[in-house]
Amino acid sequence: MGPVVLGIDTSNYRTSVCAVDAEGRIVGEVRELLPVPEGQRGLRQSEAVFAHVRQLSALAERLPAGVGRSVVAVAASVAPRPQEGSYMPVFEVGATLGRFLARMWGVPFYPTTHQEMHVAAALATADRTLDVDRFLVVHVSGGTSDVLLCVRRRQGFALERIGGTTDLYAGQLIDRVGVALGLPFPAGPHLEALAKEAAEPFAVPSAVNGLSFSFSGPETALLRAIREKAASPAAIARAAEHCIAKTLEKVLRQAIARGYPKDVLLVGGVAANGYIRAHLKKRLEHPAVGAALAFASPTYSGDNAYGVALLGWMAYKNEHFAQE
Repeated sequence: MGPVVLGIDTSNYRTSVCAVDAEGRIVGEVRELLPVPEGQRGLRQSEAVFAHVRQLSALAERLPAGVGRSVVAVAASVAPRPQEGSYMPVFEVGATLGRFLARMWGVPFYPTTHQEMHVAAALATADRTLDVDRFLVVHVSGGTSDVLLCVRRRQGFALERIGGTTDLYAGQLIDRVGVALGLPFPAGPHLEALAKEAAEPFAVPSAVNGLSFSFSGPETALLRAIREKAASPAAIARAAEHCIAKTLEKVLRQAIARGYPKDVLLVGGVAANGYIRAHLKKRLEHPAVGAALAFASPTYSGDNAYGVALLGWMAYKNEHFAQE
């Protein structure tokens, strides 16, 4: 086995470890959702931290033998976003383990962020190549709903938040509606499957103000519809998807009209939803708008350590070449 970089990501949803070679190929990868009791809508940070500690040792046993002897660097997500003050306790688990392993193996440790991980994984697996150095990123997940101006750097990305949610995240809307419908947490794939059975029209309004948007009003309307049985569960699930799709469509139209790039990369677990993807492609790639959308592979739309390892290689190569 040739040299590899080990990436670690410990998010609110999943424990992830990935080893990548110098060509960006995965040589070992393990991922496990955090266990959430039935009926709950997530874990407290203290519970999630404990779950990561328990899962990491078990995940290590599933990596290919000999990976540790080939590691030339370790990278880990140490914060949610590449901004001063960005912090979440769950990322301390991966960051601490990463620093420990790097010290023990005598190799460099490269910190990165969860948001940059999503961008790196998406660019590597997108359904179309993004050859531009400046583009928009829409990051929609259970812990983030941001519209970002992204500029490539030698090491990572410069990300400027130009819009996004003022309250709930898109993934929270899906999870809260899904759990209220009796679906497991995280509810995304289950809600998407249920929505495909929708037979009657039902919708709730989106709430967009320029480049900002809100999901608290749609959440109230959807939960009320569930309580009052105003529509079938499948129709309510489809309404949740459509609300998110319509919201993102309106915001991206506004961003493009204001002169922001028309190249758009969509990342995060919610961006894996097939209905949302199809809606945005149809509406925004129309000649009247002229956007060019790129979506991460559904496998790497959600939380992963593949993007972390890729960023680790980027940092390692930059440092290595700088010394030559």
